[in-house]
Amino acid sequence: MKSIYHNSFNNQKVLIRVDFNVPLNDKKEVTDNSRIIAAQKTIQKVLNDGGIPILMSHLGRPKGEDPNLSLAHIVPEVEKILKVNVVFTHQVIGNKTTEAVNTSKHNQVILLENLRYYKEEKNGDENFAKELSKLGDSYINDAFGTAHRAHASTAVIAKFFPNNKFAGDLLLKEVESIKKVMESGEKPVLGILGGAKVSSKITIIENIINKVDKLIIGGGMAFTFIKAQGGEIGNSICEDDKTPLALSILKSAKKNKVEILLPLDVVCADSFSNSANKKVCPIDKIPKGWEGMDAGPESLNIFEKAIISSKTILWNGPVGVFEMESFSKGTISVGEYVSKSTKNGSFSLVGGGDSVAAVKQFNFQEKVSYVSTGGGAMLESLEGKILPGIKALY
Repeated sequence: MKSIYHNSFNNQKVLIRVDFNVPLNDKKEVTDNSRIIAAQKTIQKVLNDGGIPILMSHLGRPKGEDPNLSLAHIVPEVEKILKVNVVFTHQVIGNKTTEAVNTSKHNQVILLENLRYYKEEKNGDENFAKELSKLGDSYINDAFGTAHRAHASTAVIAKFFPNNKFAGDLLLKEVESIKKVMESGEKPVLGILGGAKVSSKITIIENIINKVDKLIIGGGMAFTFIKAQGGEIGNSICEDDKTPLALSILKSAKKNKVEILLPLDVVCADSFSNSANKKVCPIDKIPKGWEGMDAGPESLNIFEKAIISSKTILWNGPVGVFEMESFSKGTISVGEYVSKSTKNGSFSLVGGGDSVAAVKQFNFQEKVSYVSTGGGAMLESLEGKILPGIKALY
């Protein structure tokens, strides 16, 4: 996989697949520009070299040409961040797009319309990819967040640039960060897995169980493990059909000499509500009518020791219902411990939708080593899958 930093794009028109799938408010204004900022270095590299970036992205899941999901809405934000003039094309392919590309000037960026207006994009249509490829002299994939999709602009288009396909700055960072955790990380390596369901993390657990030294299992998924061992979990969330799997994971961890750290106590509530009555209970002795909502103080002491003593940390998933203020302390505390460990020299990677949301909500993004931009792509990488968008760059 060739890096953009090993090439000059002088006098080239460069197709760049970015991930500008950003949230918009009712006024169609961008409410979180972090994905645009994340692509800035790659776009700037092409501009600095004397090339013309042609940006391709999707936005949302339009059914046909939905005007609410036009990339025209994000042009002001892209111009503000890049500090250059952005020429927007109302098509992805066609005469008008070709004309806009051919008449473009240096220090100008071209932004194509939403790729997913075209069903050929999701279908990985080769002819569509070929037409797209005619717009540029080189191709860069900097959209790690879509690298797990075998779409025309990620997995197919690269074949039309056999000698001129490159990995962008963001994509390189993502791949390197995952490699640090999975292959080359300094020991001890710690995994922190949270979230509601064991079923959504099975393949990750199976893939990292022989790569980590310790594994914290928190959040709702912990109750399946506790019930599997005969604990009383009251009304807590549990996947009863996954209790045999939980026991086999514990057995596999023992075999691989991996220490599994489950919560010892939890903050319980008598209803799933921010204003519910709450109390601290041992995790295996939760009364009927009560449910575990957050990690308790004893659990957090154990988590803190494990996190502070680790040199490489993967954090995927919250350890409580952090969206409710009454049950956010556990996730905030984990963020503080990971930040402290990072400050002490550890490498920390945060990935997966909810943990990324928590890190942003509680302002930890500048205090950890890397926050992944790719939810599904990150998870599939942790599962050991080779992503189509990355495979295409080799």
